[in-house]
Amino acid sequence: MSVFKVGFARVNINPMLGIAIEGYYVPRFARGILDDLESSALALALGERRILMISVDCCGIEAKLSRHYREAIAAATGVAREDIFLSATHTHTGPALTHLDTFEADDAPIERYAAFLGERLADVALLALQDLKPARMGFCVGRAPDRIAYIRRYKMKDGTTWTCPPINDPNIDHPIGELDQRVNVLRFDREGGDSIVLVNYGLHADTINGELISPDWPGWMRRTVERSLDGVKCVCFVGAQGDVGSTHVFPSGGDMNETEISFDNEMKSPGMARFIGRALAGTVLQVFDKVEYTEVDRIDIRHHEVAVPANLPAPEDLPRAHRFRELHEAGRDGDIPYTAMELTTVVAEAIRMCNLEHGPEAFRLELTGLRIGEIALIGLPGEPFTDIGRGLKEAPGWRLVLPCCITNGYEGYFPMREAYDEGGYEARSSIYAAGVAERIIEAGLSLLAELR
Repeated sequence: MSVFKVGFARVNINPMLGIAIEGYYVPRFARGILDDLESSALALALGERRILMISVDCCGIEAKLSRHYREAIAAATGVAREDIFLSATHTHTGPALTHLDTFEADDAPIERYAAFLGERLADVALLALQDLKPARMGFCVGRAPDRIAYIRRYKMKDGTTWTCPPINDPNIDHPIGELDQRVNVLRFDREGGDSIVLVNYGLHADTINGELISPDWPGWMRRTVERSLDGVKCVCFVGAQGDVGSTHVFPSGGDMNETEISFDNEMKSPGMARFIGRALAGTVLQVFDKVEYTEVDRIDIRHHEVAVPANLPAPEDLPRAHRFRELHEAGRDGDIPYTAMELTTVVAEAIRMCNLEHGPEAFRLELTGLRIGEIALIGLPGEPFTDIGRGLKEAPGWRLVLPCCITNGYEGYFPMREAYDEGGYEARSSIYAAGVAERIIEAGLSLLAELR
Protein backbone atom coordinates (compact mmCIF):
# COMPACT_ATOMS: atom_id res chain seq x y z
CA MET A 1 0.00 0.00 0.00
CA SER A 2 1.34 3.45 -0.93
CA VAL A 3 2.28 5.77 1.90
CA PHE A 4 0.77 9.25 1.95
CA LYS A 5 3.49 11.92 2.28
CA VAL A 6 3.42 15.66 2.86
CA GLY A 7 6.18 18.25 2.45
CA PHE A 8 6.23 21.89 3.48
CA ALA A 9 8.32 24.96 2.67
CA ARG A 10 8.09 28.73 2.97
CA VAL A 11 10.00 31.56 1.31
CA ASN A 12 10.11 35.33 1.72
CA ILE A 13 8.67 37.27 -1.24
CA ASN A 14 9.05 40.90 -0.13
CA PRO A 15 9.20 43.38 -3.05
CA MET A 16 11.48 46.33 -3.65
CA LEU A 17 10.32 49.67 -2.19
CA GLY A 18 8.59 52.07 -4.53
CA ILE A 19 6.61 49.41 -6.36
CA ALA A 20 2.91 50.05 -6.96
CA ILE A 21 0.58 48.45 -4.41
CA GLU A 22 -2.49 46.68 -5.78
CA GLY A 23 -5.97 46.64 -4.28
CA TYR A 24 -7.56 50.09 -4.61
CA TYR A 25 -8.39 52.64 -7.28
CA VAL A 26 -6.03 55.18 -5.72
CA PRO A 27 -2.24 55.28 -6.26
CA ARG A 28 -0.13 53.73 -3.51
CA PHE A 29 3.57 52.90 -3.63
CA ALA A 30 5.47 50.75 -1.14
CA ARG A 31 7.47 52.88 1.29
CA GLY A 32 8.27 50.22 3.89
CA ILE A 33 7.71 46.69 5.19
CA LEU A 34 5.25 46.25 8.04
CA ASP A 35 5.26 42.42 7.96
CA ASP A 36 7.00 40.01 5.60
CA LEU A 37 5.16 38.68 2.58
CA GLU A 38 5.57 34.92 2.19
CA SER A 39 4.70 32.02 -0.01
CA SER A 40 4.05 28.63 1.57
CA ALA A 41 3.87 25.32 -0.29
CA LEU A 42 2.45 21.93 0.56
CA ALA A 43 3.64 18.97 -1.48
CA LEU A 44 1.35 15.91 -1.44
CA ALA A 45 2.52 12.51 -2.61
CA LEU A 46 0.89 9.10 -2.84
CA GLY A 47 2.73 6.47 -4.84
CA GLU A 48 3.95 8.18 -8.01
CA ARG A 49 1.35 10.95 -7.83
CA ARG A 50 2.51 14.37 -6.63
CA ILE A 51 0.45 17.52 -6.18
CA LEU A 52 1.57 21.01 -5.17
CA MET A 53 -0.54 23.47 -3.19
CA ILE A 54 0.97 26.97 -3.03
CA SER A 55 -0.36 29.97 -1.09
CA VAL A 56 1.00 33.41 -2.03
CA ASP A 57 0.72 36.71 -0.14
CA CYS A 58 -0.47 38.90 -3.00
CA CYS A 59 -3.71 40.50 -4.14
CA GLY A 60 -4.13 38.15 -7.06
CA ILE A 61 -2.40 36.39 -9.94
CA GLU A 62 -4.27 36.81 -13.22
CA ALA A 63 -5.00 33.65 -15.21
CA LYS A 64 -2.34 34.25 -17.89
CA LEU A 65 0.39 34.90 -15.31
CA SER A 66 -0.81 32.03 -13.14
CA ARG A 67 -0.50 29.70 -16.11
CA HIS A 68 3.02 31.00 -16.76
CA TYR A 69 4.02 30.46 -13.12
CA ARG A 70 2.59 26.96 -13.05
CA GLU A 71 4.43 26.06 -16.27
CA ALA A 72 7.68 27.35 -14.75
CA ILE A 73 7.07 25.39 -11.54
CA ALA A 74 6.31 22.31 -13.60
CA ALA A 75 9.56 22.71 -15.53
CA ALA A 76 11.53 23.09 -12.30
CA THR A 77 9.89 20.23 -10.38
CA GLY A 78 8.57 17.71 -12.86
CA VAL A 79 5.08 18.10 -11.36
CA ALA A 80 2.56 18.63 -14.15
CA ARG A 81 1.09 22.12 -14.51
CA GLU A 82 -2.36 20.60 -14.09
CA ASP A 83 -1.31 19.26 -10.67
CA ILE A 84 -0.52 22.69 -9.21
CA PHE A 85 -3.03 24.57 -7.03
CA LEU A 86 -1.79 28.19 -6.87
CA SER A 87 -3.78 30.49 -4.61
CA ALA A 88 -3.49 34.13 -3.47
CA THR A 89 -4.41 35.40 -0.01
CA HIS A 90 -5.70 38.66 -1.57
CA THR A 91 -3.79 41.04 0.66
CA HIS A 92 -4.45 44.68 -0.31
CA THR A 93 -0.99 45.70 0.89
CA GLY A 94 1.03 43.67 -1.57
CA PRO A 95 2.74 44.63 -4.85
CA ALA A 96 1.11 44.69 -8.26
CA LEU A 97 2.07 41.80 -10.53
CA THR A 98 0.70 43.11 -13.82
CA HIS A 99 0.05 46.49 -15.41
CA LEU A 100 -2.50 48.55 -13.45
CA ASP A 101 -5.20 50.29 -15.44
CA THR A 102 -6.63 51.93 -12.33
CA PHE A 103 -3.85 54.53 -11.91
CA GLU A 104 -0.53 55.40 -13.50
CA ALA A 105 2.44 53.37 -12.29
CA ASP A 106 5.87 52.44 -13.61
CA ASP A 107 5.60 48.98 -15.14
CA ALA A 108 9.32 48.23 -14.91
CA PRO A 109 9.40 47.43 -11.16
CA ILE A 110 6.19 45.41 -11.57
CA GLU A 111 7.76 43.30 -14.31
CA ARG A 112 10.96 42.79 -12.28
CA TYR A 113 9.02 41.74 -9.22
CA ALA A 114 6.75 39.41 -11.20
CA ALA A 115 9.83 37.66 -12.57
CA PHE A 116 11.37 37.45 -9.08
CA LEU A 117 8.15 35.97 -7.67
CA GLY A 118 8.13 33.31 -10.37
CA GLU A 119 11.61 32.22 -9.30
CA ARG A 120 10.60 32.13 -5.65
CA LEU A 121 7.52 30.03 -6.41
CA ALA A 122 9.70 27.48 -8.18
CA ASP A 123 12.02 27.52 -5.16
CA VAL A 124 9.28 26.95 -2.60
CA ALA A 125 7.81 24.13 -4.69
CA LEU A 126 11.19 22.38 -4.94
CA LEU A 127 11.83 22.79 -1.21
CA ALA A 128 8.43 21.35 -0.32
CA LEU A 129 9.06 18.31 -2.51
CA GLN A 130 12.44 17.79 -0.85
CA ASP A 131 10.68 17.82 2.53
CA LEU A 132 8.21 14.98 1.82
CA LYS A 133 7.61 12.79 4.88
CA PRO A 134 5.05 10.10 5.77
CA ALA A 135 1.95 11.77 7.17
CA ARG A 136 -1.59 11.35 8.37
CA MET A 137 -4.39 13.89 7.92
CA GLY A 138 -7.09 15.09 10.29
CA PHE A 139 -9.88 17.58 9.78
CA CYS A 140 -12.27 19.66 11.83
CA VAL A 141 -14.59 22.63 11.43
CA GLY A 142 -14.43 25.47 13.95
CA ARG A 143 -16.48 28.63 14.25
CA ALA A 144 -15.00 32.10 13.85
CA PRO A 145 -15.65 34.44 16.78
CA ASP A 146 -17.97 37.39 16.46
CA ARG A 147 -16.76 40.88 15.53
CA ILE A 148 -14.20 39.86 12.92
CA ALA A 149 -16.33 39.54 9.76
CA TYR A 150 -19.49 41.10 8.35
CA ILE A 151 -21.45 40.95 5.14
CA ARG A 152 -20.38 44.24 3.58
CA ARG A 153 -23.35 44.84 1.26
CA TYR A 154 -26.33 46.65 2.78
CA LYS A 155 -29.86 47.47 1.80
CA MET A 156 -30.47 51.10 2.67
CA LYS A 157 -33.74 52.53 3.92
CA ASP A 158 -34.13 54.54 0.71
CA GLY A 159 -34.11 51.28 -1.30
CA THR A 160 -30.57 51.54 -2.67
CA THR A 161 -27.78 49.01 -2.12
CA TRP A 162 -24.36 50.05 -0.87
CA THR A 163 -21.12 48.21 -0.44
CA CYS A 164 -19.36 49.55 2.68
CA PRO A 165 -21.75 52.38 3.58
CA PRO A 166 -20.54 55.08 5.98
CA ILE A 167 -20.15 54.08 9.62
CA ASN A 168 -23.30 54.85 11.68
CA ASP A 169 -25.22 55.98 8.61
CA PRO A 170 -28.89 56.23 9.72
CA ASN A 171 -29.94 55.18 6.22
CA ILE A 172 -28.57 51.62 6.75
CA ASP A 173 -31.35 49.07 7.04
CA HIS A 174 -29.86 45.55 6.94
CA PRO A 175 -27.01 43.47 5.47
CA ILE A 176 -27.79 41.51 2.31
CA GLY A 177 -26.86 37.91 2.98
CA GLU A 178 -25.67 35.72 5.81
CA LEU A 179 -22.13 35.08 7.02
CA ASP A 180 -20.62 31.62 6.85
CA GLN A 181 -18.58 31.47 10.05
CA ARG A 182 -17.22 27.98 9.50
CA VAL A 183 -13.44 27.76 9.73
CA ASN A 184 -12.16 24.66 7.92
CA VAL A 185 -9.01 23.13 9.38
CA LEU A 186 -6.82 20.36 7.99
CA ARG A 187 -4.00 18.97 10.11
CA PHE A 188 -1.10 16.99 8.68
CA ASP A 189 1.06 15.16 11.24
CA ARG A 190 4.38 14.08 9.73
CA GLU A 191 6.94 11.54 10.83
CA GLY A 192 10.11 13.36 11.82
CA GLY A 193 8.86 16.79 10.79
CA ASP A 194 6.66 19.70 11.77
CA SER A 195 2.91 19.26 11.66
CA ILE A 196 1.12 21.46 9.14
CA VAL A 197 -2.23 23.12 9.75
CA LEU A 198 -4.17 24.43 6.74
CA VAL A 199 -6.83 27.06 7.49
CA ASN A 200 -9.67 28.02 5.14
CA TYR A 201 -11.97 30.95 5.97
CA GLY A 202 -13.78 33.49 3.80
CA LEU A 203 -12.84 37.10 4.64
CA HIS A 204 -11.23 39.88 2.61
CA ALA A 205 -7.58 40.42 3.54
CA ASP A 206 -8.17 44.16 3.46
CA THR A 207 -7.84 45.44 7.01
CA ILE A 208 -4.71 47.62 6.91
CA ASN A 209 -4.66 50.19 4.05
CA GLY A 210 -1.67 52.49 3.54
CA GLU A 211 1.70 52.05 1.86
CA LEU A 212 3.45 49.52 4.09
CA ILE A 213 3.80 45.99 2.73
CA SER A 214 1.92 43.38 4.78
CA PRO A 215 0.18 40.01 4.35
CA ASP A 216 -2.71 41.41 6.43
CA TRP A 217 -4.63 39.07 8.77
CA PRO A 218 -3.42 35.80 7.12
CA GLY A 219 0.12 36.68 8.20
CA TRP A 220 -0.95 37.42 11.76
CA MET A 221 -2.92 34.18 11.91
CA ARG A 222 0.00 32.11 10.66
CA ARG A 223 2.45 33.68 13.09
CA THR A 224 0.09 33.38 16.06
CA VAL A 225 -0.65 29.71 15.41
CA GLU A 226 3.04 28.90 15.01
CA ARG A 227 4.02 30.77 18.17
CA SER A 228 1.30 28.98 20.12
CA LEU A 229 1.91 25.42 18.92
CA ASP A 230 5.43 24.01 19.04
CA GLY A 231 6.48 22.16 15.92
CA VAL A 232 3.57 23.41 13.82
CA LYS A 233 3.52 25.39 10.57
CA CYS A 234 0.41 27.18 9.35
CA VAL A 235 -0.77 27.92 5.81
CA CYS A 236 -3.84 29.92 4.74
CA PHE A 237 -6.12 29.32 1.76
CA VAL A 238 -8.78 32.03 1.84
CA GLY A 239 -12.39 30.99 1.26
CA ALA A 240 -15.40 32.61 -0.40
CA GLN A 241 -15.00 36.27 0.54
CA GLY A 242 -16.36 38.44 -2.28
CA ASP A 243 -19.07 40.02 -0.12
CA VAL A 244 -17.35 39.76 3.28
CA GLY A 245 -15.40 42.53 5.01
CA SER A 246 -14.26 43.29 8.53
CA THR A 247 -16.12 46.53 9.24
CA HIS A 248 -18.94 46.77 11.76
CA VAL A 249 -21.10 49.62 10.45
CA PHE A 250 -22.53 50.27 13.93
CA PRO A 251 -19.41 49.95 16.11
CA SER A 252 -19.79 49.63 19.85
CA GLY A 253 -17.68 48.78 22.85
CA GLY A 254 -14.07 48.36 21.80
CA ASP A 255 -14.70 47.98 18.07
CA MET A 256 -12.74 51.14 17.30
CA ASN A 257 -9.72 50.25 19.43
CA GLU A 258 -6.50 50.83 17.45
CA THR A 259 -8.37 51.44 14.21
CA GLU A 260 -9.64 54.27 12.05
CA ILE A 261 -12.12 54.85 9.25
CA SER A 262 -10.40 54.75 5.87
CA PHE A 263 -11.16 56.66 2.68
CA ASP A 264 -13.59 53.92 1.62
CA ASN A 265 -15.65 53.90 4.87
CA GLU A 266 -13.99 50.79 6.30
CA MET A 267 -12.31 50.13 9.64
CA LYS A 268 -8.63 49.59 8.87
CA SER A 269 -5.31 49.55 10.68
CA PRO A 270 -2.50 47.15 11.55
CA GLY A 271 -4.38 46.64 14.81
CA MET A 272 -7.37 45.29 12.89
CA ALA A 273 -5.18 42.76 11.07
CA ARG A 274 -3.66 41.67 14.38
CA PHE A 275 -7.06 41.32 16.03
CA ILE A 276 -8.53 39.21 13.22
CA GLY A 277 -5.42 37.07 12.84
CA ARG A 278 -5.29 36.36 16.57
CA ALA A 279 -9.02 35.65 16.75
CA LEU A 280 -8.88 33.13 13.90
CA ALA A 281 -5.76 31.57 15.40
CA GLY A 282 -7.84 31.11 18.55
CA THR A 283 -10.37 29.11 16.55
CA VAL A 284 -7.57 26.93 15.19
CA LEU A 285 -6.26 26.32 18.71
CA GLN A 286 -9.74 25.30 19.87
CA VAL A 287 -10.04 22.51 17.31
CA PHE A 288 -6.41 21.52 16.69
CA ASP A 289 -6.34 18.70 19.26
CA LYS A 290 -9.77 17.39 18.29
CA VAL A 291 -9.39 16.77 14.57
CA GLU A 292 -10.83 13.56 13.18
CA TYR A 293 -8.18 11.55 11.39
CA THR A 294 -9.07 9.98 8.07
CA GLU A 295 -7.17 7.68 5.73
CA VAL A 296 -5.73 9.26 2.60
CA ASP A 297 -5.85 6.49 0.01
CA ARG A 298 -6.20 8.75 -3.02
CA ILE A 299 -5.08 12.18 -4.16
CA ASP A 300 -6.25 13.74 -7.39
CA ILE A 301 -6.69 17.09 -9.09
CA ARG A 302 -8.97 17.93 -12.01
CA HIS A 303 -10.09 20.99 -13.91
CA HIS A 304 -13.30 22.22 -15.48
CA GLU A 305 -13.92 25.24 -17.68
CA VAL A 306 -17.16 27.18 -17.53
CA ALA A 307 -18.29 29.73 -20.13
CA VAL A 308 -19.85 32.91 -18.74
CA PRO A 309 -21.43 35.77 -20.76
CA ALA A 310 -19.79 39.17 -20.37
CA ASN A 311 -21.41 42.08 -18.52
CA LEU A 312 -21.43 44.29 -21.61
CA PRO A 313 -22.21 48.01 -21.27
CA ALA A 314 -25.29 49.64 -22.76
CA PRO A 315 -24.24 52.07 -25.54
CA GLU A 316 -25.97 54.97 -23.81
CA ASP A 317 -23.82 54.45 -20.69
CA LEU A 318 -20.47 54.66 -22.49
CA PRO A 319 -20.07 58.48 -22.74
CA ARG A 320 -20.37 58.83 -18.96
CA ALA A 321 -18.06 55.83 -18.43
CA HIS A 322 -15.37 57.31 -20.68
CA ARG A 323 -15.66 60.69 -18.94
CA PHE A 324 -15.27 59.15 -15.46
CA ARG A 325 -12.35 57.00 -16.57
CA GLU A 326 -10.57 59.97 -18.14
CA LEU A 327 -11.04 62.05 -14.99
CA HIS A 328 -9.80 59.20 -12.82
CA GLU A 329 -6.72 58.57 -14.95
CA ALA A 330 -5.95 62.30 -14.89
CA GLY A 331 -5.97 62.24 -11.08
CA ARG A 332 -9.15 64.31 -10.97
CA ASP A 333 -11.38 62.11 -8.83
CA GLY A 334 -12.53 65.29 -7.10
CA ASP A 335 -14.38 66.20 -10.30
CA ILE A 336 -16.42 62.99 -10.16
CA PRO A 337 -19.55 63.78 -8.09
CA TYR A 338 -19.19 60.89 -5.62
CA THR A 339 -17.14 60.17 -2.51
CA ALA A 340 -15.75 57.22 -0.55
CA MET A 341 -17.02 53.80 -1.65
CA GLU A 342 -19.55 55.37 -4.03
CA LEU A 343 -16.60 56.90 -5.88
CA THR A 344 -14.79 53.57 -5.99
CA THR A 345 -17.94 51.95 -7.34
CA VAL A 346 -18.56 54.38 -10.21
CA VAL A 347 -14.86 54.38 -11.18
CA ALA A 348 -14.72 50.56 -11.18
CA GLU A 349 -17.96 50.41 -13.15
CA ALA A 350 -16.64 52.93 -15.69
CA ILE A 351 -13.42 50.96 -16.17
CA ARG A 352 -15.42 47.75 -16.64
CA MET A 353 -17.64 49.39 -19.26
CA CYS A 354 -14.74 50.91 -21.19
CA ASN A 355 -12.80 47.64 -21.16
CA LEU A 356 -15.81 45.74 -22.51
CA GLU A 357 -16.90 48.33 -25.06
CA HIS A 358 -15.80 46.02 -27.87
CA GLY A 359 -16.40 42.72 -26.13
CA PRO A 360 -15.68 39.89 -25.78
CA GLU A 361 -19.13 38.35 -25.60
CA ALA A 362 -18.08 35.74 -23.04
CA PHE A 363 -15.27 34.50 -20.81
CA ARG A 364 -14.04 31.07 -19.79
CA LEU A 365 -13.19 30.36 -16.17
CA GLU A 366 -11.05 27.48 -14.93
CA LEU A 367 -12.22 25.68 -11.79
CA THR A 368 -9.77 23.39 -10.01
CA GLY A 369 -10.88 20.49 -7.84
CA LEU A 370 -8.41 18.77 -5.51
CA ARG A 371 -9.01 15.54 -3.63
CA ILE A 372 -7.14 14.46 -0.49
CA GLY A 373 -8.81 11.25 0.62
CA GLU A 374 -12.34 12.16 1.70
CA ILE A 375 -11.61 15.90 1.71
CA ALA A 376 -11.99 18.19 -1.31
CA LEU A 377 -10.73 21.67 -2.11
CA ILE A 378 -12.21 23.61 -4.99
CA GLY A 379 -10.28 26.56 -6.38
CA LEU A 380 -12.15 29.45 -8.01
CA PRO A 381 -10.26 32.00 -10.14
CA GLY A 382 -11.67 35.14 -8.54
CA GLU A 383 -13.72 36.48 -5.66
CA PRO A 384 -16.83 34.36 -4.99
CA PHE A 385 -19.72 35.53 -2.84
CA THR A 386 -20.36 33.64 0.39
CA ASP A 387 -23.33 31.78 -1.08
CA ILE A 388 -21.08 30.23 -3.73
CA GLY A 389 -18.93 28.77 -1.00
CA ARG A 390 -22.00 27.65 0.90
CA GLY A 391 -23.41 25.95 -2.21
CA LEU A 392 -20.17 24.10 -2.94
CA LYS A 393 -19.83 22.92 0.64
CA GLU A 394 -23.07 21.00 0.17
CA ALA A 395 -21.52 18.72 -2.47
CA PRO A 396 -22.58 15.15 -1.58
CA GLY A 397 -20.15 12.39 -0.73
CA TRP A 398 -17.42 14.48 0.95
CA ARG A 399 -16.49 14.72 4.60
CA LEU A 400 -15.46 18.34 4.03
CA VAL A 401 -15.26 20.75 1.09
CA LEU A 402 -12.97 23.79 1.21
CA PRO A 403 -13.78 26.51 -1.38
CA CYS A 404 -10.68 28.61 -2.13
CA CYS A 405 -10.78 32.02 -3.79
CA ILE A 406 -8.31 33.41 -6.34
CA THR A 407 -6.90 30.02 -7.28
CA ASN A 408 -5.21 29.44 -10.65
CA GLY A 409 -6.40 32.87 -11.74
CA TYR A 410 -7.67 36.25 -10.56
CA GLU A 411 -10.54 37.21 -12.84
CA GLY A 412 -12.75 39.49 -10.74
CA TYR A 413 -15.96 39.21 -8.71
CA PHE A 414 -18.53 36.44 -8.90
CA PRO A 415 -21.75 37.96 -7.46
CA MET A 416 -25.00 36.09 -6.95
CA ARG A 417 -27.70 36.72 -9.56
CA GLU A 418 -29.84 38.94 -7.32
CA ALA A 419 -26.89 41.27 -6.67
CA TYR A 420 -27.14 42.58 -10.23
CA ASP A 421 -30.65 43.87 -9.54
CA GLU A 422 -29.69 45.15 -6.09
CA GLY A 423 -26.53 46.99 -7.17
CA GLY A 424 -23.38 47.66 -5.16
CA TYR A 425 -19.67 47.68 -6.00
CA GLU A 426 -19.19 43.98 -6.72
CA ALA A 427 -21.95 43.52 -9.32
CA ARG A 428 -21.43 46.91 -10.97
CA SER A 429 -17.71 46.24 -11.43
CA SER A 430 -17.94 42.56 -12.38
CA ILE A 431 -17.06 41.72 -15.98
CA TYR A 432 -19.51 38.80 -15.85
CA ALA A 433 -23.23 38.95 -16.56
CA ALA A 434 -25.82 37.90 -14.00
CA GLY A 435 -25.79 34.13 -13.52
CA VAL A 436 -22.01 33.73 -13.12
CA ALA A 437 -22.32 32.54 -9.51
CA GLU A 438 -24.97 30.00 -10.31
CA ARG A 439 -22.94 28.64 -13.24
CA ILE A 440 -19.91 28.30 -10.99
CA ILE A 441 -21.90 26.41 -8.35
CA GLU A 442 -23.32 24.05 -10.98
CA ALA A 443 -19.94 23.45 -12.61
CA GLY A 444 -18.21 23.14 -9.24
CA LEU A 445 -20.66 20.51 -8.02
CA SER A 446 -20.17 18.59 -11.26
CA LEU A 447 -16.38 18.77 -10.85
CA LEU A 448 -16.59 17.57 -7.26
CA ALA A 449 -18.82 14.68 -8.34
CA GLU A 450 -16.26 13.76 -11.00
CA LEU A 451 -13.50 13.73 -8.36
CA ARG A 452 -15.46 11.20 -6.36
